[in-house]
Amino acid sequence: MWQDVKMLNALSGLLLALAVLALFGAGLWWLGQRPMFTLKTIVVEGTRDVPLRRVNALTIRTAAVPRIKGNFFTADLETVRSAFESVPWVRRAMVRREWPDRLIVTIEEHRPLGTWGEDGSLLSAEGDVFTANLAEAEEDGPLLAFDGPEGSEKDVLTRYRDLGNWFAPLSLKPEAVELSSRYAWTVKLDNGMTVELGREQDKDTLRKRVARLISVYPQLQGRMNGGIENVDMRYPNGMALNAGGLTLAGMAGKHNKAK
Repeated sequence: MWQDVKMLNALSGLLLALAVLALFGAGLWWLGQRPMFTLKTIVVEGTRDVPLRRVNALTIRTAAVPRIKGNFFTADLETVRSAFESVPWVRRAMVRREWPDRLIVTIEEHRPLGTWGEDGSLLSAEGDVFTANLAEAEEDGPLLAFDGPEGSEKDVLTRYRDLGNWFAPLSLKPEAVELSSRYAWTVKLDNGMTVELGREQDKDTLRKRVARLISVYPQLQGRMNGGIENVDMRYPNGMALNAGGLTLAGMAGKHNKAK
């Protein structure tokens, strides 16, 4: 081997290249540790069309900043993102570096739509369940009320929007929507009336039951003394209702209920 000049030259070249790479790496490491690259500024901003309303400097300093480690080069952006997404009201955070000592954090806040369940959680307009200060969530007005089995949040939100469209001909709006553990639907409207719609047997079950109620609602209002408190639409061809203390069951149809 030692008499093979070509092999010795190749080996020497390889060792020289490794040495240069090691020196280069050491130089980068040394440069990266210089004070000029210490993170000096973290800029927090809202998305382009929605400014921040509820995320403030105090909560950021308390919940996010202590979890940020490293400098401009070594800070792990995924860790930084996770730190900001742990702050109340933050739905999503996007992080980027800005030369030579800044991080830019763009935050999308949760938009509260209503409460979820009975444990103080909130449901956002995007269908996310989150925890935040209830008083802050009510700053823009009363919250709606939602409930359902775990994992059903987006289904409940979709049904809320459907119900809003279905009841629009009566100028009524849902203010509470519940999906029971047996997957039966109940909606409370802004006139105080609660409507039990039951389980979905097919994709049109609930829509047809609402349409049936809408078709007779004006006549019901005219005939009942006082407001209608509760309507049970689980009957195949009729309904049961409670109005002003008067209960009528199985109106306009068979008495057997579709559970």
